[in-house]
Amino acid sequence: MSTTTSADGTKIAYTRAGFGPALVLVDGAMCYRGSSPNDALAKELATRFTVYTYDRRGRGESSDTGPYTVQREVEDLAALIKDAGGEAFLFGISSGAALALEAARTLPVPKLALYEPPFVVDGTRPRVPADYPARLDAALKEGKRGKAVKMFMTEGVGLGGATVAMMRIMPFWAKLKRVAHTLPYDTALVAGHQAGRPLTAAWPEVTVPTLVADGGRSPDWMRNGVASLAKVLPSAEHRTLPDQTHIVKATALAPVLTEFFLG
Repeated sequence: MSTTTSADGTKIAYTRAGFGPALVLVDGAMCYRGSSPNDALAKELATRFTVYTYDRRGRGESSDTGPYTVQREVEDLAALIKDAGGEAFLFGISSGAALALEAARTLPVPKLALYEPPFVVDGTRPRVPADYPARLDAALKEGKRGKAVKMFMTEGVGLGGATVAMMRIMPFWAKLKRVAHTLPYDTALVAGHQAGRPLTAAWPEVTVPTLVADGGRSPDWMRNGVASLAKVLPSAEHRTLPDQTHIVKATALAPVLTEFFLG
């Protein structure tokens, strides 16, 4: 493990593996090194890239500095890319895709890949309630971490109550509660893009070649959001991975990313 220091003094812990062009993997909500789908993905990609996985601020072995802003998370990536040699390919999954998209506005990212940012662009699922961020903050201020995670899973992700009830008795629920304080960070990243309205050209600065991917078995609302994003980005291509879901298999995703970044 290594660390780098962000502009506000936050220590960001990361792991480097492999050889080749630098590639940074950005986690989604509540994920961090050792508890992330990007762990397996990094192993698959390390034969062709120097892969950087890191703990987003407030998670794992990274520290945190308040108040939170999206720009501070972009600065975390800036520090990591500087350590990686000054530029790096960037891949983000779920809300981490939204963070990668924001970072690509200003950082030296030659190519960008995104997997299923959770944008709600139509009526194929209930939109995220307008008061959801405030209620999430309130639950966390009251110390009700389990309530916050449940709220995120049901209202933010759109899972059914029965599914979440089963999750609450599984061992990993305790891990989720430990990082529940970072849920507002991911909420801020997707704010404005979960209200059931079509996306607009909100990222005109992101002109680098961009891969926007989804899984063929993912829910319609998520796939519709991915398709909408691919249409509004200036230099995007849209790929669907057959038989994959939001929990995408590293062995299915890695060849697609390798082809895109090195092609």
